[in-house]
Amino acid sequence: MQQIFDAQAPTALRLRASTAAERIEKIRKLRDAVIAHTEDWYRAAYADFKKPAGEVDLAEILPICLEANDAIRNLKKWMKPQRVWPTLLTLGTSSYVQSMPRGRCLIIGPFNYPVNLTLAPLISAIAAGNTAIVKPSELTPHLSGLIAKVVREVFSENEVAVIEGEADVAQGLQALPFDHVFFTGSPAIGKHVMAAAAKNLASVTLELGGKSPTIVDATANLKLAARNIIWSKFANSGQTCIAPDHVFVHDSVKAQWLELCKKEIRKAYGNSLADQASSPHLAHMVNARHTSRIKNLLEDAKARGARTLDGGGVDESTCFVQPTLLDQIPADAKIMEEEIFGPLLPIIGFTDLDDVIAKVNEGPKPLAFYIYSQSKANIDKSLTHITSGGACVNHSLMQFLQGNLPFGGVNNSGIGRAHGHYGFKEFSHERGVVKTQFDFAAMLMMPGQVLPIMRKALRAGFKFL
Repeated sequence: MQQIFDAQAPTALRLRASTAAERIEKIRKLRDAVIAHTEDWYRAAYADFKKPAGEVDLAEILPICLEANDAIRNLKKWMKPQRVWPTLLTLGTSSYVQSMPRGRCLIIGPFNYPVNLTLAPLISAIAAGNTAIVKPSELTPHLSGLIAKVVREVFSENEVAVIEGEADVAQGLQALPFDHVFFTGSPAIGKHVMAAAAKNLASVTLELGGKSPTIVDATANLKLAARNIIWSKFANSGQTCIAPDHVFVHDSVKAQWLELCKKEIRKAYGNSLADQASSPHLAHMVNARHTSRIKNLLEDAKARGARTLDGGGVDESTCFVQPTLLDQIPADAKIMEEEIFGPLLPIIGFTDLDDVIAKVNEGPKPLAFYIYSQSKANIDKSLTHITSGGACVNHSLMQFLQGNLPFGGVNNSGIGRAHGHYGFKEFSHERGVVKTQFDFAAMLMMPGQVLPIMRKALRAGFKFL
């Protein structure tokens, strides 16, 4: 690790002067290599946790291509210095913001979308002119190995390197004095990453998670809400950081909405436990430990009085958890305290929107918030009073797929932004530059002459507007 890190130092210095054309060519090669290995991604994703090929297309390969194409199309504009108007004290100067590479970067990827959430930040790092060491997740060894293979086809190790290994490898990398660290994972691990980066005063981007709430009010299009929530919750078997964690449904429409949800589950994955366990459209849990964790959440909720409305089957031998709808969950159940990150969906009835907003605001700020409603008043009230990293109205997950928006959390759910221009800026240092053209500022160096004028201006409060 130390040898690779040291070897990237002179490369990072050289890349400060790299052109848009040079960076674009690297991004294009990476994109093309990802596409060329499409069949390999399918096989690796299935080997790791039976991830369906359709999900690999939609949630792994397509976002990488969109991220790369956005950078290829816009990088020249992003790199161009941004001119700034002079202030009264800097008349006679010109000013601009210059985007400088941060230098040597560390990217630590997660297991749930290992291709997308590891290589998309890498595209931003390359676009900004950095070197990178990439640590993919050890929980998806087939995909991590393929990430390493693809990166080695495109880059020399002194520019982009992939280092595989267990958690101790990630800890060892974090001890190195990187210029920027980009981590995707849980808030608990994110705190350790931030603490390690603080020892080197490195900047960080933390893409974390949390208990993202969803509201379905009395005016909602129930069929739309059922279809979109079932899709977004059970895609990747619920192992999605922006998946709906739990749903507040107005009591007047709750029964009707639940019936629609059950129909959507059967239409998407099959009628029986056996059908769903063998469905080509439903991923499994990533490993036995995570399967056991989800099983324990389910059993704890049921032991405390929760009612299973649909699903509830678990096969630990194949790491399968059935898509499950739960009702009557007590507030002290573990499933209402922890981020679920699995195919269990708690349903909570409500009558007063203000009570729901208050309940959401009792917890940490979530990564995502979703509301299904046709009431502008309810939508506006919810978006005003609930803080989240991102939000959708009458849909779920789409804020991630909209590449022109900043993606990221707030406080416990994350720090910093990703995607497109926001990702480029995250891996850049925005340096302010002032060039003197007419030396009016020389007056400030003659305090005897300028001080009386300054005092009069200060007493007037600079009331020019």
